[in-house]
Amino acid sequence: MTTKDDRQEFEAHKQEMCLALGKDNDAFRQSVDALVTLDKYDYSYLWSFLGIPIIQMPADVMATQEVIWATKPDVIIETGVARGGSMIMMAAMLKLIGKGKVIGVDIDIRAHNREAIETHPMSPLIELIEGPSTAAETLAKVRASIPHGASVMVVLDSDHSRDHVLDELRHYGPMVTEGQFLVVADTLLGRVEAAQTPTKRSKIWHPGDEPLTALNTYLGETDRFQPDDVVNGKLVFSSSPGGYVRCIRA
Repeated sequence: MTTKDDRQEFEAHKQEMCLALGKDNDAFRQSVDALVTLDKYDYSYLWSFLGIPIIQMPADVMATQEVIWATKPDVIIETGVARGGSMIMMAAMLKLIGKGKVIGVDIDIRAHNREAIETHPMSPLIELIEGPSTAAETLAKVRASIPHGASVMVVLDSDHSRDHVLDELRHYGPMVTEGQFLVVADTLLGRVEAAQTPTKRSKIWHPGDEPLTALNTYLGETDRFQPDDVVNGKLVFSSSPGGYVRCIRA
């Protein structure tokens, strides 16, 4: 007896549920309430990837690896290195794919974090650039590190103020190549009530001065990007709902 190959049906059902979940405001609000509670325990700080702290929600890690596997970029640029776990995760994905590198940009790469990254088995696939992410010198180094003709994905996860993220979008958005993703982290800050804004941070960004407002402004300035409703739809228990947009034209 032959078992039916239901892979296409499975994927179709999954997409249908992602789109339906994305429209369920009650479910989203419940997930936000849960995340507000979990923030008391520094929930996004509790995880690691291959031994390196990854300051991300598990849902965002899963979503990012999905889009990397699906689009197979040659270069991934991440602004905001922190302790390096996200770079290690993305480099590991590129290692599995068999090509590519991750470029990490940060205004301050602390010595102990640099050591952890540069001594990690994934380090051959990682390049670190220290400097303000939108400074002319930094941008020149980033552009020089992108091979000619490379497909490029960008993840913005540094200073989360509206003006800084918008500045990054205007500089790094054009680097994203057709078919690849631009990911703006911590868009949740624009979808919570003011009283729910996380306060256990070195900086606090209130609604209106955060990444989602910057992303929406940028999307109004360009026709190169389109939100991915399937990926964004399932991003509950996530820091970046609505933050995954795909480049649809060169």
